[in-house]
Amino acid sequence: MSILPSSSRWPLYLAIAGLIVVGASVWYTNVLANKLAEIEKKNVSLYSQVLQRLQFFDPNEDDGDVMDDVSIEQEILANMETVPRLLVNSFTNEIDDAQGFGESNLDTLYLKSVLERWVESGVEPIQIDAQLLYVGESWLLQQLRYFPYVQLFLITSFVIIGVLGINQTRKAEQNRVWVGLAKETAHQLGTPISAIMGWVEHLKMMYADDDDIMEVSNELAYDVDRLSMVANRFSKIGATPELEPANIYAELNKCRDYMQKRAPRKVAFDFPNADAGNAQVSINPLLFDWVFENLLRNALDAMDGKGKLTGRIREEDTKIHIDITDTGKGIAPKNVRKVFNPGFTTKKRGWGLGLSLVKRIVQEYHNGKIAVSHSEVGKGTTFTITLPRV
Repeated sequence: MSILPSSSRWPLYLAIAGLIVVGASVWYTNVLANKLAEIEKKNVSLYSQVLQRLQFFDPNEDDGDVMDDVSIEQEILANMETVPRLLVNSFTNEIDDAQGFGESNLDTLYLKSVLERWVESGVEPIQIDAQLLYVGESWLLQQLRYFPYVQLFLITSFVIIGVLGINQTRKAEQNRVWVGLAKETAHQLGTPISAIMGWVEHLKMMYADDDDIMEVSNELAYDVDRLSMVANRFSKIGATPELEPANIYAELNKCRDYMQKRAPRKVAFDFPNADAGNAQVSINPLLFDWVFENLLRNALDAMDGKGKLTGRIREEDTKIHIDITDTGKGIAPKNVRKVFNPGFTTKKRGWGLGLSLVKRIVQEYHNGKIAVSHSEVGKGTTFTITLPRV
């Protein structure tokens, strides 16, 4: 029997607690409604008796057998003012009088529809001479019967708002952890990067006449600059980046050029040239290069050293779509929606943070979208980035 992780238990507990509250409320409300209905039945019985008594009461007669004080009867009649009642002629089946509906000049068709509904629901009339008395439920009793549904709506809303609120709190806490981790990483990288840059410059000075060493030194310097840029990226997480117009063809080609030199020789790159178009988008080049770099690294890992990596740019009037396609292992259908979740990874090593950062950079910082537009196990995957066009 599997046990839910602690982070997943509280929504279940909250839902169970809500169901218990709703169930108890429905049961208790029904008990109260049934008791009120019994009281109204007794009142209806007294009401019918009062009507019959008053029909034979003549205040002008001086008869000791007949009460001349009808104050109790009047009190009973007053207590029935909120209960809807219909007096129907038993011979013509026409409505003679309607009381307790809270409205004057009620439409005859409406009253007939009410009478038909009562008859269909099994309301038993009371015979009073040549009239039939039909009595419905009071407004209070009707509201009491609907009250559990109102409670169900309120509790469900409370549960939903609670879940959303807790999720937002957890996301905010995760964001604070992300920002703290990123800034601490950037700080820790600063010292060794500075030291390596000094050693590279020293190497260039010592072996300025050795072409091979100078070539290696230049590549080392380029990689150190790249590492410095990575540290700078981490330092910018949590802050609002400055966006500037850029040609997406040139940005994609720049990242392709860097990754191609460090990719296995059996991997073929098919990307548009930097001058293939001039699709302007508003980006932070430092952060967006990180997006491309992560996608290309994941693609290279998925291809195990051989295959084809393709980049395509599709232009629309208001949007730019960038497709990154590999011929690697592909993503299982059950994992397609999980690839951007923090901590999700299919690799033996790794924290599963790359694509999560990519999604955050694209959506939160650049008002764009990123998704797995196509993937087939054993054949490859296509990631599509959509950005608003400048």
